[in-house]
Amino acid sequence: MSSNRTDQTMKPATAAKKLGVYLPATPAEFQEGVVTRSELNALQADPPQWLQTLRAEGPHPRPVVAAKLGISIAGLARGGVTDPLTTAQIEALKTDLPDWLQQERATQADVRKEAVRVKEKQEQQEREQQEKRDKPTRPSRPTRTTAPRRRS
Repeated sequence: MSSNRTDQTMKPATAAKKLGVYLPATPAEFQEGVVTRSELNALQADPPQWLQTLRAEGPHPRPVVAAKLGISIAGLARGGVTDPLTTAQIEALKTDLPDWLQQERATQADVRKEAVRVKEKQEQQEREQQEKRDKPTRPSRPTRTTAPRRRS
């Protein structure tokens, strides 16, 4: 028995987040309606001009700005960047390379190195555990069930 399934809908904010765009910069009809899963898939597969322009020029939401600068979202906040930035503003920051951005990039590099180290350590532990499981065990000696004989 088949039933008519309705397409999943989402709020415009959720759709904008999935598309990687800043919601207030999207067209009014996008902001005011709901977006279905199929509409979102269509926007991702064949983006309209407004979406292409937003992705190329901005303004960009914080996660996109942080990724383009190579730092974390928290690093943006520590650097005093709270507003969305355009691509031109991001490029200007990359060119000027203020002290806070250099520090945040160094911090991010350390975080990545630590994540790699922890992952390698976990993989090594998993390999060792697997080797222990795969290692053939020596059969245990049978236990005596009778008392030993006494010599006279």
